[in-house]
Amino acid sequence: MAPAPATAAAPATAAAVGAPAATAAPAPAAPPPPPPPPILPFDDAVANAAHAVFTAAVAADASANVVVIDPLVDGMTGYQSKATRTIQDRIVGVVKKDFPQMAVHRITADSLKSQPRVLVGTFTPVNAQMKTTGEREAYRFCLVMGDLRTGKIVAKSVTRARLEDVDATPTAFFHDSPVWSDDKSVQAYIATCQASKVGDPIKQEYLEGLLAAALVSEAEDAYGEGKYTEALDLYQTASKTPAGDQLRVYNGIYLAQTKLGHTEQSVAAFRDLVDYGIRKKRIAVKFLFRPGSVRFVTDSPFSSNYGVWIQAIASEAVKNKTCLQIVGHTSPTGPAGLNDSLSLVRAEYIQSRLEGDEPQLKKRTVAVGVGSRENLSGTGRDDASDELDRRVELKPIDPCDAPGV
Repeated sequence: MAPAPATAAAPATAAAVGAPAATAAPAPAAPPPPPPPPILPFDDAVANAAHAVFTAAVAADASANVVVIDPLVDGMTGYQSKATRTIQDRIVGVVKKDFPQMAVHRITADSLKSQPRVLVGTFTPVNAQMKTTGEREAYRFCLVMGDLRTGKIVAKSVTRARLEDVDATPTAFFHDSPVWSDDKSVQAYIATCQASKVGDPIKQEYLEGLLAAALVSEAEDAYGEGKYTEALDLYQTASKTPAGDQLRVYNGIYLAQTKLGHTEQSVAAFRDLVDYGIRKKRIAVKFLFRPGSVRFVTDSPFSSNYGVWIQAIASEAVKNKTCLQIVGHTSPTGPAGLNDSLSLVRAEYIQSRLEGDEPQLKKRTVAVGVGSRENLSGTGRDDASDELDRRVELKPIDPCDAPGV
């Protein structure tokens, strides 16, 4: 029998002869971001967020029924206000009514011992794109619950509240605090709320600062009640904890010493505040000016201390061989060009006062004005709620022979 004929060779493939490979299909377009939540009346926004978070937390583990509230703050400044205090009261009311199995406690050293769940939240004025720039149109309310036993975020909700419903007047401690700066402990709190999602680990920096946070919270309550000796003791105790090197502690020691009439100690405490700002490369001082003027107000509870503050800043800058950029700010009300000019003139006024107290600072400072372009609140209310928008910042310049100095 004759052998079967050989099978014909298969035709060469495109790859075998070096033809170009087929073009890969384009990757699917990323889905558009979800629309921002609707703007609701204040009470509705708070109730919706509280119900969402506690419902999810109970579903995750119904046996974890103890929650500690770490006081809510403004997401830009870290300040507490009448609004954040009201939110906490409303949350407690929601829990008592609709989640009676849950026990809600204030944050204290004792309440943290059982490793409960912890509730944090931020309340921040934002624009239409949910950003903290430009014209603000609502308050973004972020509420997050973490479990200290597992170290995980177990629930989160974000809502928006109407601007006109919100009383953002700072609480007594934050209204009186003379200095603002970036604070690692506060930023860890804010990131735990705003930069986390369910299932994420709780920020380690936040966990490490919980004991100090509990002491600071108790101290702020004592200060608000006029118990200045008790507040001073709590702030000084907080300063000795591993996370005690923070702005709230330094502000608290200064305020308590001042309220108690301890002049020498309060001056030393303000120098500690300035030193903290120099180390952190940013210190914003609440020098309050008369509208449209470079003259200080006279009705502020601490306006009589402005001269002492300026002297302390000047002497600490000389001691640390620091050059300073002095930055003036204004609120967004009024024409932009006028705000730019006013912020510069105010910065130049502080510059002249510093150089007058310490002539060695001449040619080691530069004054600039940024108008309202770096607002922290941006609501334009021109009252106690947005005092920090009218601040003067001092930023160490390194190296000291940088251009313009």
